[in-house]
Amino acid sequence: MAGTVASVGIAAVSAAVIVAAAGVGAASVVAQRAAGAADAAALAAADAASGAVVGVPCDRADELAAAAGARVLSCELAELIATVSVTVPFGAWEVTVAARAGPPP
Repeated sequence: MAGTVASVGIAAVSAAVIVAAAGVGAASVVAQRAAGAADAAALAAADAASGAVVGVPCDRADELAAAAGARVLSCELAELIATVSVTVPFGAWEVTVAARAGPPP
């Protein structure tokens, strides 16, 4: 009987660890997706600001963020440098990431 209780306890703890690891892994994937969306949106805005592509810089950032499943929270331009902040939903939470792009100093 004691061996059965110990086995059930070990199985329960193992299941809890696996579920927690899966949650951490999923959060990591969403964070990387948000970072990629922010980078792409900032690069698109900087390209539009420099004239490398046609369009309004922050509109281009919105388009690329939406294509990656993100939403732009803010888009700021300082000359040719674009700073974009995006958010990606993750269950009941949102992951927010900012990125900056522009010509080298």
